[in-house]
Amino acid sequence: MPVELVLRELGAGMTIESIIEEHPRLTADDIRAAQAFAADYLADEDVIYR
Repeated sequence: MPVELVLRELGAGMTIESIIEEHPRLTADDIRAAQAFAADYLADEDVIYR
């Protein structure tokens, strides 16, 4: 399952439990790993404020 989909479901308000219920092959650790991956990826991005 793509990290993007996990993040979109979290962003849409789904809980970790509801994501696992919808995608039973995932674990809570998988979802936390997706969040950590995204945070690490974004940490290297330059943010431009206007």
